[in-house]
Amino acid sequence: LIMQGLETLGLRMERHCENAQKVAEHRKQHPKVEWVSYAGLPDSPYQVLCQKITGGRASGILSFGIKGGKEAGARFIDALQMILRLVNIGDAKSLACHPATTTHRQLGPDELAAAGVREDMVRLSVGIEHVDDIIADLEQALAGL
Repeated sequence: LIMQGLETLGLRMERHCENAQKVAEHRKQHPKVEWVSYAGLPDSPYQVLCQKITGGRASGILSFGIKGGKEAGARFIDALQMILRLVNIGDAKSLACHPATTTHRQLGPDELAAAGVREDMVRLSVGIEHVDDIIADLEQALAGL
């Protein structure tokens, strides 16, 4: 039973990583997205390290910036329908957070910058749902901006 559990966990992590890679690549192409941070992308400063340590499977977590700053990021989060708006990470379900208006809302612009949190940043913990459903929810939320 332990081996079956480990195998299931491995398959889940593989799905998290595959989905996150596809979502990161898709976000990179979107005109309403300013930037994408994901170690699995070829232009990431962490890509070589990702290849060395994890064989290119970066993780299920990525961040991206919404054009329009803090207000647009908050509106985007509110428009999500399938993806849950939660500040935790690592669930089987996709989760999203806009740190500037949630976990770091008490900080001013200089403090956010010092903490490495951009006002336009959305953090996604990509789940194991079908990737097309994840992308569709992101698309509909961006369409409203």
